[in-house]
Amino acid sequence: MKFRLLTVALLTASAAAPIGCGPSSPEPVDPSGTPATATAAATAAPVDTAAAIAPTSTAAAKAPELTADEKKKAEDARQLAEDRAKMEADLKAEQARITAELRAEAKGLAEGKYATLEAGLKAVMKGKYRKPANVERDAQRHPLETLKFFGMKPTMTVLEYGPGEGWYTELLAPVLASKGKLFITTTDPAGPADARSTFYGERTKRSLELWPELYSKVERIVIDGKNPQLGMEAKADMVLAIRALHGLHTNRVLSVFLAEAHKALKPNGVLGVVQHRAKEDANPDESAKKGYLPEKFVVGVIEAAGFKLAGKSEVNANAKDTKDHEEGVWALPPTYRNKDRDREKYAAMGESDRMTLKFTKVAKK
Repeated sequence: MKFRLLTVALLTASAAAPIGCGPSSPEPVDPSGTPATATAAATAAPVDTAAAIAPTSTAAAKAPELTADEKKKAEDARQLAEDRAKMEADLKAEQARITAELRAEAKGLAEGKYATLEAGLKAVMKGKYRKPANVERDAQRHPLETLKFFGMKPTMTVLEYGPGEGWYTELLAPVLASKGKLFITTTDPAGPADARSTFYGERTKRSLELWPELYSKVERIVIDGKNPQLGMEAKADMVLAIRALHGLHTNRVLSVFLAEAHKALKPNGVLGVVQHRAKEDANPDESAKKGYLPEKFVVGVIEAAGFKLAGKSEVNANAKDTKDHEEGVWALPPTYRNKDRDREKYAAMGESDRMTLKFTKVAKK
């Protein structure tokens, strides 16, 4: 009997003793008064040792791989965010560069009444208001020789299709401000925030707003890139499509643009084309993805749209361009899409080999 009482006493003391060094806390009790751990242990299903050791299906499951379409959307979103950040930085730098002196110079150039294209363009090209990076491109883009070849005059109404970051707009606007008129196309800057077209439209709008002295008389035509309607009827003396046809062809709207350009031009009006030139035997569907188009294809499709080839110039030709770049024409300056990889090679190669073609409007067949 004494032995049983001693055993019970020892068991009771052992159960009451706290484990470890920290303070003890009362164990949760279920409504029946039984400690919760005891209840759980009593009601738990038998343990499968193998299942307990093996990882659960949730832990073992891998995240599903993105589809090719999802990967492309993610990359497009990343690139758009990067381009937006660059735009903000560029606009901020341009704003900081502008002084009262530069504004006065720009105003004077835009108010100039130039007797000839050469007089106006030479004065404008010397302007300090121009972005320094744009000035560096003069030697490879030959704006004076190119526009003289097209027959431009300061009195003309000119439509610039797809101005990009405004390299030619910067020159055309002040030359045409007093006696002529400049229209440019742009996508809608108020479109969906995640659309690249909205970014392009916003970049154009904000760039023009920085320089009212230069661009207040420029008229923007908002277009849908998938259906580029110009809404002009025999108003333009000249339409310029500079480094733009490859994108139109890739988007399957080249024929739409040509029909609209034909409609916008006055009788005998000029369509001036500068386009990255692919190898003669290139497939235009493939080469356009790299920014290039074969010259024979370009001439054929434009003449079929109611134009006549009036002349060719090699002023923008570049025999060093091998046209086989992994990133297409965008591997070359000024884009350098490969960044530092092979940069010296591409810098030495220079800008792309470009055809420069002059067409006149004739009656459609």
